Amino acid sequence: MTNEDAEDQLIVEWDDKYSVKIPFIDEQHKTLIEHTNTLYQGCLSGTEEEKTAYFMEAVKSVVEYTKFHFSAEEKMLQNVSYPQLAVHKRQHEEFVQKLVDEVKGFQNGEKLVPNNFVRFLRDWILSHIAMEDTQYARYIFGLKKSGTLDNKLHIGG
Repeated sequence: MTNEDAEDQLIVEWDDKYSVKIPFIDEQHKTLIEHTNTLYQGCLSGTEEEKTAYFMEAVKSVVEYTKFHFSAEEKMLQNVSYPQLAVHKRQHEEFVQKLVDEVKGFQNGEKLVPNNFVRFLRDWILSHIAMEDTQYARYIFGLKKSGTLDNKLHIGG
């Protein structure tokens, strides 16, 4: 497979069915998907050493962006007094810890299968959006519909 072929390969594509109808959150979710695809593309071409170097650099970006996204999402949920915030935040913390543990293990000589790692990332992001994030979106739009959503959050819909 050539580098150009690898660049054309995606492990996941954004679909509007993943939209929570909150524009800045949807944009961040799309960026997470882009990062996942970047990681995947790095698994497809080059020598093992090149793949490993690329993967490690890309995974740092994923962890940083994931932390940024989770922070923004949690702040939004705090602003709307989301009753499941503690549970949602714990899910975020466990996911970030899993990412960090995988990277640390790899750096300490454990075998990391980048393709499996990328699939885990994809599956977690999509299932979290589909199940957890849609729950808070319903809560937020319920507030909006009832007229109790104040100006702390600007959302579409």
